[in-house]
Amino acid sequence: MNTEKAGIGWSGIFRLGLVQAALGSIVVLTTATINRVMVVELALPAMLPGALVGLHYGIQIMRPRFGHGSDLGGRRTPWIIGGMAVLATGGLSAALATAWMQSNFTAGVLFAVFAFVMVGIGVGASGTTLLALLAKLVNSQRRAAAATIVWLMMIMGFVITAGTAGHFLDPFSITRLIVVTAVVCAMALGLTLLAIHGIEGNGGSFEVLPAPEPDQPRVPFSTALAQVWEEAAARRFAVFVFVSMLAYSAQDLILEPFAGVVFGLTPGESTQLSGVHSSGLLVGMLMVALLGSTFSGRSFGSLRLWMIGGCMASAAALVNLAAASINGPPWPLNSSVFALGVANGAFAVGAIGSMMGMADRGRKAREGTRMGLWGAAQAIAFGLGGFMGTAVVDFTRLMLDSPVLAYAAVFSIQSMLFIAAALLGLRIEQTVSQREDHQFAFAREVLQGG
Repeated sequence: MNTEKAGIGWSGIFRLGLVQAALGSIVVLTTATINRVMVVELALPAMLPGALVGLHYGIQIMRPRFGHGSDLGGRRTPWIIGGMAVLATGGLSAALATAWMQSNFTAGVLFAVFAFVMVGIGVGASGTTLLALLAKLVNSQRRAAAATIVWLMMIMGFVITAGTAGHFLDPFSITRLIVVTAVVCAMALGLTLLAIHGIEGNGGSFEVLPAPEPDQPRVPFSTALAQVWEEAAARRFAVFVFVSMLAYSAQDLILEPFAGVVFGLTPGESTQLSGVHSSGLLVGMLMVALLGSTFSGRSFGSLRLWMIGGCMASAAALVNLAAASINGPPWPLNSSVFALGVANGAFAVGAIGSMMGMADRGRKAREGTRMGLWGAAQAIAFGLGGFMGTAVVDFTRLMLDSPVLAYAAVFSIQSMLFIAAALLGLRIEQTVSQREDHQFAFAREVLQGG
């Protein structure tokens, strides 16, 4: 007989998904739109926003510490709300700093450093503890469902924000940038407060588990992190996450400038192009969920297969973008970016589903620390990848005086990194695959009206 607690239902999972959507709405403005404004409208070196976004990812090396703090406290909600408040403050500050650079470049850059540190702390604290909360409140059959739904809603946050903000940013002005950013940050914080309220306490109609008990005894952070690192599965997955996210993130800071420089798109049009990529992510994730449901229990429904196959498909899509850079208009840019999004989405579902399945493997009361380790690997990779992409663009343009070859070089390097990640994915412990029979149970349940 199955004695596992029921955990929260689909409504509770969707509530947590709203928090991730709110987080994504702020992140897409700070890492994509503001980055493009610095490079194109202000004509600043691409390495400046690259370094700033890299800083915000570097700060997220603190993710294991955030996760461990929530493990000890026994409640994740204060960390999620506090992190979102810090993130909203950082997002608005980033827009203000960009405006300040026009009149006082040095002061604007210093304020931007403060802003992106705030963004990094906010994302790290809220994102890590949200995933840890999912791991504790969602039962094993629904964990992949929760991961997929929450990340799909984050992508929807990207899509909605990119499309709506892109509309209101044209005709572009710095004042419009500040106003749009302020509205998005305020709405994101308000949505978080509404969605998270009571999720760890009396859930009303939701089937909410009691708050996790604090560690007994209270284990120091260094000891808890060392214990998690000793777990072979957690360690190997962290290495895979690092390499795959290094490949994924190199395009983050160059996609919109690439569209502006090579294809002549306006700020609003290039922001909407980010929405095209996010739409592809959404389609890729839904495609894997549906196919995984249809072929559940067989190799074609394997999360591990989609994780590795998504890496290979992403590599192929990046080769296509390198060709787009060399050929320029009238290359079908939207279709190429959409294809990359679909491949990235397939990879993301496989990786995230595996992560949620592994969250409670190993020592008890370490879900937050374990999530923090993988989150830190992702953040470090994103920081290095974003800076690497912008640095290669600047260096190649300096040496060859050719933006076309500069962007083609970055897309080619990304492709090779995705291939390396696929090879590393083959080495992840087979115990991950043992859980895959349950990973798509949520899709069958939804399709059957459960």
